[in-house]
Amino acid sequence: MLSGTSLSGPHSLTGPDRLPGARWGAVFVLAASVLWGTTGTAATFAPAVSPLAIGAVAMGVGGLLQAAYAARPIRGQWRLLLEQWPLVSLGALAVGVYPLAFYTSMHLAGVAVGTVVSIGSAPVAAAVIERFADKKPLTRRWLAGALLGVAGAGLLSVAGHRPGGADGASGAGTESALDSWATPAGIVLGLVAGVTYALYSWAAHRLIGGGLSARAAMGAVFGVGGVLLMPVLLLTGRPLVESWTNVGVGAYMAIVPMFAGYILFGWGLARIRASTATGLSLVETVVAAVLAVLVVGERLPAAGWAGAAAVLAGLVFLLPRASGQGDHEDGERLPLPSALPRPSMPAPAMGPGLPHREVGAQSHQKDSADGNSDDLPADTRDKEDKAEQTRG
Repeated sequence: MLSGTSLSGPHSLTGPDRLPGARWGAVFVLAASVLWGTTGTAATFAPAVSPLAIGAVAMGVGGLLQAAYAARPIRGQWRLLLEQWPLVSLGALAVGVYPLAFYTSMHLAGVAVGTVVSIGSAPVAAAVIERFADKKPLTRRWLAGALLGVAGAGLLSVAGHRPGGADGASGAGTESALDSWATPAGIVLGLVAGVTYALYSWAAHRLIGGGLSARAAMGAVFGVGGVLLMPVLLLTGRPLVESWTNVGVGAYMAIVPMFAGYILFGWGLARIRASTATGLSLVETVVAAVLAVLVVGERLPAAGWAGAAAVLAGLVFLLPRASGQGDHEDGERLPLPSALPRPSMPAPAMGPGLPHREVGAQSHQKDSADGNSDDLPADTRDKEDKAEQTRG
């Protein structure tokens, strides 16, 4: 969180009061997390489909749908995308790795454990990335919520694991042999998934903070990531078309949790920082665990339910507050080279032409928007106001 002196004033995302924007951002992320929590259970309905194919069809096709949905703002903001192409590429690479690691983790360690490790490690990874890449300090409030959520997720993970769980191994001897390496391997892949989830969330948030609209940023990052996943889908996806059930699972994964879920997530990232978003998404672990118990038949003892309660309790600390103190999530702006300095940050030396160039870029984005508020960069009005003050 940045200090309370930063970027206050009337030109905010949602008007004079910033907090409704941050609260809506939290609502969008929570709604996305509920959709994501269904993916592990949905995948169990297509047991003949490998986790690589599930991940490729979900994130690959879902990413291409994101790009198609964002085609107009991407065309209107292509110059900014080219300027920030290294960041787009980094986010897209993380998008390509994440589903392969995530679904393989669930396959090896079980739905509850794989989901908890993957999503539970993401807030810590996001905080580390923000701390070192953006020099953002962590608030006590965020630390309390994240620690409570991660501890609950860990408890849920340990309590939810049962030898010979939901990874589908058959035969007592084979089952025991698989458990000796499958669960540790699944946990390692879950950590990889958590880091890549944090990485593409941070990249998308930074792109939005750099002047891109949420649709353009998410469409570009997920569209390129979807292209990267197409070869994996071609190599592993044949079982997806061998039955109507498999087709339905693939279509559901791509359209509902990935396409619709990441539209909601993009709206959230335009209003709250990546570490907060990944923290709130811990609710996915609760949804996944409950569905694993109710639908898949996995067992969750009392300690597991206590872990789920701890995750939900952590949300109290992670949700934006209404007091005006603490996180001004949607007012936050990332210190990109092309951005003007924030009052709470040391002001680097800048040439006189920079404010005029920045306002021109924002004006170009406004002209290219199709009238949908999601196609406009979240910080346009703030930057224009700052530019006027600099020129004055």
